[in-house]
Amino acid sequence: MLMAQIAVTINGKTYRMACDEGQENHLIALGQKFDDHVGQLKGSFGEIGDQRLTIMAGIMVVDELGESRKKIRSLEADLENLRINRDEVLSNSEEQTKSVMIGLGNAAERIEKLARKLNGL
Repeated sequence: MLMAQIAVTINGKTYRMACDEGQENHLIALGQKFDDHVGQLKGSFGEIGDQRLTIMAGIMVVDELGESRKKIRSLEADLENLRINRDEVLSNSEEQTKSVMIGLGNAAERIEKLARKLNGL
């Protein structure tokens, strides 16, 4: 299988990489995002060495990933709680609807009895 070839620039250095066909733009965008992290660190700390900048940027990315995973877990828990609450509301709604229907049925029976009495006069 033929792999696509792209060039990614990190901290002013170009790296040739292979990727699956159709993934070129995605990989280039990832490289640019990583380069942004390196640039941010370089702006904060100056020239502290390529390897050190790369490691620090990698740690930043892993930290962001960890925070994103925490947020996803929290959102999934919130979603599950909403589903449970929705099910409880639907169940209560069904019970209330049944109760109203029984009440309406009883009222209709009383009205019919009253109507028969009035018609019998």
